Amino acid sequence: MNDVAVVVLAGGRATRFPNKLAQFVDGTPLLARVCSNACGAGWPVYVAGSDRFSPAIARDLRIPLLADRWPGGGPLRALFSACEALPYARVFALAGDEPNVGADLLKSLAQAWRPGDDAVIPRHDRRIEPLAALYLREAVVRETPAVLVSGIASMRALIARLRPRFVSVAGTFFANVNTPADVSRIESAAP
Repeated sequence: MNDVAVVVLAGGRATRFPNKLAQFVDGTPLLARVCSNACGAGWPVYVAGSDRFSPAIARDLRIPLLADRWPGGGPLRALFSACEALPYARVFALAGDEPNVGADLLKSLAQAWRPGDDAVIPRHDRRIEPLAALYLREAVVRETPAVLVSGIASMRALIARLRPRFVSVAGTFFANVNTPADVSRIESAAP
């Protein structure tokens, strides 16, 4: 599918775990691992965030950077900014701290897309994963301003305004990194 791109959201403040995107997970900086996993799907991959990555990330990261118009403003604003800048019909939003989301999951979500969908969102254990989901770029651009004006600038508020398709997936894909203990847990769970 040539109409799909992946945007890795990497502009958060990481107040619980400063510099977490530079933390090594199985010998690779976290952000570089997430981007490498996404590249395996074969679609263009971009990073939405600041240009102030650590030397460890900057050395390994060979992905185009999309400047976030609202750095630190949350994933909805970052995705909106990316969608305004990109020409693709559909855009994956992928959290920069989810090292287990890979090409197979991204491809299966893309295959679940049906005409009329505004988004395909993974669901597991009665939870949804808006930051590992595929969105119709035009729908994000159309609906985000109203969400921002409402004062509830969340991905869930955006999804409430869309026609989403929810796809059941295993929860093991969504182990994100928020503490040093999370890094150890993810590394020990690797096959």
